[in-house]
Amino acid sequence: MSASNLPDTQNKVDTRQIIIDKVGIKDISHPITYIDRDGNRMPTIGNFTMTVTLPEHVKGTHMSRFIEILNNGPCEFNSSNFDRIINKVREKLDSETAHITLEFPFFRKKKAPSSGVESMMDYQVTLYGMLDKGESDVMMKVVVPVTSLCPCSKSISKYGAHNQRSHITIKAKANKGEVLYIEDLIDLAERKASCELYAILKRDDEKHVTERAYDNPAFVEDLVRDIAVELNNDKKIGYYRLESENFESIHNHSAYALIENQK
Repeated sequence: MSASNLPDTQNKVDTRQIIIDKVGIKDISHPITYIDRDGNRMPTIGNFTMTVTLPEHVKGTHMSRFIEILNNGPCEFNSSNFDRIINKVREKLDSETAHITLEFPFFRKKKAPSSGVESMMDYQVTLYGMLDKGESDVMMKVVVPVTSLCPCSKSISKYGAHNQRSHITIKAKANKGEVLYIEDLIDLAERKASCELYAILKRDDEKHVTERAYDNPAFVEDLVRDIAVELNNDKKIGYYRLESENFESIHNHSAYALIENQK
């Protein structure tokens, strides 16, 4: 029997009359090229979840079509045109709605603060995309590892102060017509931390970052409040969810704070 004569079971009528909100593929890795704020093309590996809504009368979706979209030409985009691939999913699967969640490591070249030695720093990024009846909605999340130094420890100790490696997580959505870049959120988090992190530090760099953290102590509450002030004042941003988890060095638990705002 030829392929054209094979039965298409997915297109059979389903009689249960139940809409499936999301159906598709989950946890598929695929090479992508992400274009950063300066127009540089960065090859990386994306982990995709891709779904559509299935009408009540259709038995199944065509799972292979999701994979075909990823393999049909270069998978290249930036934060301003991510909705194009979402629209491809909607069109190819013949659905009114489509959702994509994409996770990938974002690498950024950084210079050590004193020696100037360059190294690649990685950040975990997630893009969330939805297209519903012609209206697109894209949101991004970035996890930024930083250093935080305890103000209380500094104030009560004769010398030194304990510090933590902290994860600042910012999930944000730009207002319609605005463009929000991954680097915007990274820059903000690193600027408000006691000190930012680097992949390579020489001895003079280590001295610099240790002293910088000591000069800029911050509770977990300080981190989220300082960042929230700038997010509140940023007219590009319509919504954000901001978290900080400080992995304590003198306790067997984390300090945690969250602020969420629909502007």
